[in-house]
Amino acid sequence: MANHRIYEMAFARVYPMYVQKALKKGRSKDEVDEIIRWLTGYGQAELEKQIASEVSFETFFDEAPRLNPLRSGITGVICGVRVEKIEEPLMREIRYLDKLVDELAKGKPMEKILRV
Repeated sequence: MANHRIYEMAFARVYPMYVQKALKKGRSKDEVDEIIRWLTGYGQAELEKQIASEVSFETFFDEAPRLNPLRSGITGVICGVRVEKIEEPLMREIRYLDKLVDELAKGKPMEKILRV
């Protein structure tokens, strides 16, 4: 696995940016948390503990209780790259999360974001 800087970055440093992006577009922190819980299987208390512990992105995804099997249905472009074409597993997980938050900020309904 390539050693990208983001892997070692604390998830807690990026999380507020996800929330800020959502809030700017009239969405909520609760919706961001719901997306993260859907993707990773964390409960709300576990998610808050991970944020407070300032774990790295790598640890955050390694310790995820249950990565949602429906996440493979997340497609599209984020940062100029098609998420479904990313071969590196951890980078793909990070970009899945980026894509879901992006969809939230663009006003997509939660049912569609969560592939319900």
